[in-house]
Amino acid sequence: MNSVSSGSSFVNIGERTNVTGSAKFKKLILAGDYDAAVEVARDQVENGAQVIDVNMDEALLDGELAMTTFLKRIAAEPDIARVPVMIDSSKWSVIEAGLKCVSGKPIVNSISMKEGEEPFLAQARACMAYGAAVVVMAFDKVGQADTAQRKIEICERAYKLLTGIGFPPEDIIFDPNVFAVATGIEEHNRYAIDFIEALREIKRCCPHVHFSGGLSNLSFSFRGNEPVRRAMHSVFLYHAIPAGLDMAIVNAGQLDVYDAIDPELRDACEDVIFDRRPDATERLITLAERFRGTDAAVEVREAAWRSWPVRERLAHALVKGIDAHVVDDTEEARHTVKRPIEVIEGPLMDGMNIVGDLFGSGKMFLPQVVKSARVMKKAVAHLLPFIEAEKVAGESAGKGKVVMATVKGDVHDIGKNIVGVVLACNGFEVIDLGVMTPWPKILEAANENGADIIGLSGLITPSLDEMVTVAEEMERAGMTRPLLIGGATTSRAHTALRIAPKYSGPVIHVLDASRAVGVAGSLVSDGPQRQELIGRTASDYQQLREQREGRGQSDLATLDEARSNRFDGDGAGPAPKPLRPGLHTFDSWDLADLRRVIDWTPFFRAWELHGVYPAILDDPVVGKEARSLFHDAETMLDQIIEGGWLQARGTVGLWPAHREGDDIVAADKRLPMLRQQVRKREGRPNMCLADFIAEADDWLGGFAVAIHGIEPHLERFQADKDDYSDIMLKSLADRLAEAFAERLHQHVRTELWGYAPDENLSNEDLIKERYRGIRPAPGYPACPEHSLKQLLMELLGSDAAGIRLTESFAMLPASAVSGFYFAHPDSAYFGVARIGQDQLDDYAARRGVDIDTAARWLRPNLD
Repeated sequence: MNSVSSGSSFVNIGERTNVTGSAKFKKLILAGDYDAAVEVARDQVENGAQVIDVNMDEALLDGELAMTTFLKRIAAEPDIARVPVMIDSSKWSVIEAGLKCVSGKPIVNSISMKEGEEPFLAQARACMAYGAAVVVMAFDKVGQADTAQRKIEICERAYKLLTGIGFPPEDIIFDPNVFAVATGIEEHNRYAIDFIEALREIKRCCPHVHFSGGLSNLSFSFRGNEPVRRAMHSVFLYHAIPAGLDMAIVNAGQLDVYDAIDPELRDACEDVIFDRRPDATERLITLAERFRGTDAAVEVREAAWRSWPVRERLAHALVKGIDAHVVDDTEEARHTVKRPIEVIEGPLMDGMNIVGDLFGSGKMFLPQVVKSARVMKKAVAHLLPFIEAEKVAGESAGKGKVVMATVKGDVHDIGKNIVGVVLACNGFEVIDLGVMTPWPKILEAANENGADIIGLSGLITPSLDEMVTVAEEMERAGMTRPLLIGGATTSRAHTALRIAPKYSGPVIHVLDASRAVGVAGSLVSDGPQRQELIGRTASDYQQLREQREGRGQSDLATLDEARSNRFDGDGAGPAPKPLRPGLHTFDSWDLADLRRVIDWTPFFRAWELHGVYPAILDDPVVGKEARSLFHDAETMLDQIIEGGWLQARGTVGLWPAHREGDDIVAADKRLPMLRQQVRKREGRPNMCLADFIAEADDWLGGFAVAIHGIEPHLERFQADKDDYSDIMLKSLADRLAEAFAERLHQHVRTELWGYAPDENLSNEDLIKERYRGIRPAPGYPACPEHSLKQLLMELLGSDAAGIRLTESFAMLPASAVSGFYFAHPDSAYFGVARIGQDQLDDYAARRGVDIDTAARWLRPNLD
């Protein structure tokens, strides 16, 4: 067989009708545009899909309704209905809803024994009753099968169970788990060959079954290097199909003919897939760099632009974010004009205008814009000495000046920096005051620089009150310039209800960087759009305030009523005594270990690329840019780890504890907790974290982790005008801190506390928190009061993880996480939400502070 797709029995599964794998399809379904969604399915079939995978697992969707509506629609389309449907969901109710209305013989994706044999057989019987085939994952209570022996054992056991209830063996599709190879971890070296060997043996001992696999997992280590990924997939399928693989999610156009693959690359791929030599991974990694971007047409096109006129080269470099030649090109352009400022006002601004237009129209994404800003800054930095030498007054200041700051007490600035970069790319002069900026400095900078706009940012909830203070002081100073509000903790509602009434000038909440340009552009405009935006926003905010006043609020129970409806977890008894109680310090946790448990989805969201990892890498809209961003992130992670750029420090404490009312007493320190007060329907308790601690002889844990050492590298990037690397490093440090919190919690569960010594979870399981216990953090919904960090740090010791707290209880360094460990088997996250005056009074007394202080700390939870 010379082509991996030449076997007519191999089935290509299309997954563009999957809301978790396609941003376009998700958008259509959320908008209720089923006509267009049906066209997505039609395109899949026309492009060779022999099965279409339909998934409606999205939090904002009624999954059952969406699944049945879509399946009924495609059933009415003969050219689509001719291929089978794979009903794909993690929710059995959605699968069953689909089974009730699907036409023809469906495939259920998937069932497994991870919850045990009885639930597995119950679902299998239901599938059999509907005449459906099933994908059976090699997954049991121990976890996913990762060795050939485990794959064979689980599939053989599932086969015997299924055929024992009369399930037709030809309707069984085993997925024995394709895992990534060439990861650098020795235990992963046999993942591919184990899959192939398992296929042969399962096929022998389980007659008539079929096999499927998630092909994209195989080449996970080479995301962003499409030639190597295609080669790996093609080589793998070339050997896996004869071994028994019947189907996979495959784009036939992204596969190579086996004989046409470069022989050296093909051999290197086979060395990895068959684990034929100890240095197979290193050899493929080295070889892969030669094939990165080796598409011949791309090479010709990319080389051609260097022969263009210099103005066009500069514009191209800005749009593509290529900084390799920008200083030379800028110098060449300087010699073509009378004055150096003309290079900025001419070709550089032409290029940035293209960038701004593309970003505004959704044809360019945030990581590309930040790369463009890096090119622009390097060009401007080269020109500045020549411009200064001319000393000509009255040069154009661009569109306008914006003073930006993270407010006092807050240390987070990634979002602010991104907005600043995007504004600068669109012709604004940005004066960035950094983090922890007191209001006098903000007002002074605005006056000194003649700012047209002030922008405030904040991540933690105390920052909301500080923003109110800034607005009050702007009003007191008689200012009229617009005030923009942004940051993760801010909202349109809070801006309208709390901030806007304090300032008579324009106050506008900006959701993200993509909206900042349009808002700022309108505010500095001489045309009617300025007053239209101001008037529309003021009217919108006034309407929101009136709606809130007229709507009323959810009914609150009294504090006594809420306490009488507490969660009763006492039946489970106290948590077991930790194997190693007391304090534990970790001065330098291995970053390579943390890398393996990174949750990448929030990383992409920080860059305003919305989707779930790893599906986002193949998203039809943002996938290309997501892959490029991920490649850059992986490259920097290599540098961080190999160069020792950052250090992960952590502290854990495990203390005797007991409950006194709504307080937890741990190691003689009282930790007041808050209770839900919104009135609940029958049978639902008003939760409090103290409910998860027994009245005597129990245990509580605490932790703090932080990533240190970032400052000199940020200074280096800033000196090099490299915003992209600056933001990238901060984003990765945040991910490493969260990964450290996850990994340390696992270490506590399995070794320090040791109540789950046999836990064996995948990274996906960790991200989805499929383990016993929780780690709520002060400032988050179950524990919304930030000042508890101070008590936690006192318990953990004076130098816990090297963290210090600001006056608003933000943690320094900024990439830090802290919280409590609860081991109760029924412990779960919840939101305290709104509380009443009686609980505020009670909390102030328990916390030992005056009412005004407690009200300031709990402002988001009050009426």
